[in-house]
Amino acid sequence: MSQTIATGLSSSKIGLIIAIIGLLIFAAHLFSAIFSRRRIPDVLFLIVIGLVIGPLTHLVNSDKLTLLGSILSAVTLVLILFESGIQLSFKNLKDSFKPSLKLTALNFIVSAIAVWLVAWLVLKLDPIIGLILGCVLGGTASAVVIPTVRQLKMSQKSSTILILEAAIGNVFSIVLALALLEAIKSQHVEFGMIFGNIFSSFILAIIIGLIGSIFWALILDKVREIKYSVLTTPAFVFIIYGINEWMGYSGAIAALAFGIGLANADSIYDSLLKKVIKKRPTNLNDTERALFSELALLLKTFFFVYVGMSIQLYAWQPIVIGLAITIMLYLLRIPVVRLAISKKDQISEKEQMYMSAIDPKGLTAAVLATQAVAYIPDAETGFFIRNIVFSVILFSIVINSILIPLIPRAVGKTTAHSHYESSNADVAD
Repeated sequence: MSQTIATGLSSSKIGLIIAIIGLLIFAAHLFSAIFSRRRIPDVLFLIVIGLVIGPLTHLVNSDKLTLLGSILSAVTLVLILFESGIQLSFKNLKDSFKPSLKLTALNFIVSAIAVWLVAWLVLKLDPIIGLILGCVLGGTASAVVIPTVRQLKMSQKSSTILILEAAIGNVFSIVLALALLEAIKSQHVEFGMIFGNIFSSFILAIIIGLIGSIFWALILDKVREIKYSVLTTPAFVFIIYGINEWMGYSGAIAALAFGIGLANADSIYDSLLKKVIKKRPTNLNDTERALFSELALLLKTFFFVYVGMSIQLYAWQPIVIGLAITIMLYLLRIPVVRLAISKKDQISEKEQMYMSAIDPKGLTAAVLATQAVAYIPDAETGFFIRNIVFSVILFSIVINSILIPLIPRAVGKTTAHSHYESSNADVAD
C-alpha cells in the first residue's frame, strides 16, 4: 500500500500529478505546433484542460492552490515580459511607441467607460464600483498577447505596439483600480495622487529596469564563469521585479525594461557610458535566449491551465453578463484600432484585423478582481464583480481564439474579390 506523506497526498496521487505535469509539457509543444499550422491559439486548449480538471470534474480544487496560483501568475508574467523585451530594439520602440500609446489610451478609456455605463445603468451597481470594474477590464493580458503575436509572426512594429499596449494598459488598470478601491475604503478620491502614482510607477520602474540591465550586462561574463549559471539571468529579473513591487512601482514594466535594456546594451553603452566605463557590456547568447523562450512556454502552459481551473461556473448570471461585456468590448475594439492606427504607421489591413481581434483579459484583471472582494464592503457585490471578471477572462480568450484563425480566410476572400473586380474592369476596358 502507498504511504501517506506530509502533504496529505498518497504517493500514487503524487505519481499521477507528476505524470499529468509531463503530459502538459508535451501538450504545450503540441498545441504550439497546432497554432503554427491551424492558427488555433494554444491558450484555448490549455484553459479547456483547466476547466476539465477543475470546475467540471473537480479532480483538482483550485481554492487550495490560491497562493501557488498567485506566485505562478507573477512568475509567468515576469518571464514572458522579460523574454519579450530581449526581442525589442530601440529603433522598433521609437517607431512603435506613439501609435502604441495612442492605442493604449484610447482602448482603455473607451473600454472602461463602456463597462462603467453598463455596470451603473444596466446592472444598477454603485457608480464607483462600476468604474472599478471598467478599470479592471480596460487593459489587455500580456501573458496572452505576447505569445499570440510571437506565434502569428506579425511584423516587428505591430508586435511591439501590442506588447507595449498590454504592458502600459496593465499599469493603468492596476493604479486606477487600486486607487478607486482605496477611495471606497477612505470615502474620498485624490486625483493628484492617482496621476502621481501612474507617473512614478511607470517612469521609475523603467529607470530601475534599465539600470539593472546595464549592471547585469557588465557582470554577465563573470557570472558565466560560475558552473551551471544559465538561470541566474531570470533570477536577477525576479529580483528587479520584486524590488519594484516592494517600492510600489510596476514590476511588470521594470521586467520589460530590463529585457529591452539587455537587448540594447551596446547602444546604451556607446551613447551614454563609453566615456565613463571602459568595459563593454556582454550580450545574451543564442543558448540563453532559447532557454528563456522554453521557460516562458512552460510557465505559460501551467498558468493557463490554472486560469481554466479558477473559472467559476456555478452562477449563471455573472457568466451571461461576462459574455455580453466581452462581445461589447470586441465590437468597440474595431473602431478603436481604426482610430489609433493611421496610414502613416504603414500597418497592413491584415495586421490591423489581428490587432482588432487581440483584446484578451488575463492575470491583471484576475488579481484586481480578487482584490476587489477584500475592499468592497458588500461581500456579495465583491464576489459578483469577481465572477464577472473571471467570465470575461474566459470568453475574451475564447473569442480571441475563434477570430484569429478566421482572419486569413477573410483577407483571402477580400483579396480574391478585389482581383475579380480588377479582372472585370480590365475586360470592360
